[in-house]
Amino acid sequence: MNKVELREQLTALHQELPRNGLVTWTSGNISARDGDAMLIKPSGVTFEDLTPESMVRTDLHARRLEGTLSASSDAATHAYIYRHLPHVGGIVHTHSPYATAWAANAREIPCVLTAMADEFGGPIPCGGFALIGGEEIGAEVVRVLKGHRSPAIILKNHGVFTIGPSPRAALKAAVMCEDVARTVFLAHQLGNVQPLAQEHIDSLYDRYTNVYGQR
Repeated sequence: MNKVELREQLTALHQELPRNGLVTWTSGNISARDGDAMLIKPSGVTFEDLTPESMVRTDLHARRLEGTLSASSDAATHAYIYRHLPHVGGIVHTHSPYATAWAANAREIPCVLTAMADEFGGPIPCGGFALIGGEEIGAEVVRVLKGHRSPAIILKNHGVFTIGPSPRAALKAAVMCEDVARTVFLAHQLGNVQPLAQEHIDSLYDRYTNVYGQR
């Protein structure tokens, strides 16, 4: 994918955030690794006003390389993750309501659904609190997700970060994270949530990772 196509794809993927109920107003962002740099949403711009040209290109220390707008306030977080997790090609950040409700309670989302075992390979972990604007959030994301099956993390009192080999894969993880967060929340209201055995989680994750879909 060339640089023009990457900008176009990133702009289109941003439209999926409000479409899937993952963001409100200008909150939330997606970034894409671009060689030894990254592309990310500009700060405070509404999703309907985003264009391929408005995406900001920075180095992996969040220093602007291209564009006239300021990069997202989460740029340092994204840059830190790219520097420390070389396999990551896309990152999504949202404050999607059900997942963030779990984060406000500082509780991981337990793996009680086959869909969770498939996509996340276990619970969605909850990381600690970190202030916005610097690399602290990125460091917490890397600390928790490095070597973890889950491509998603909820951060205490904050929201959701997801990673993937591409921006689209990270977006899928964000959509699925909110979906299972809602279902598990509703299940807890009924009061008799049934856990999945670890052996079944492992089997489901292996099947989804190595057998499911087209090869």
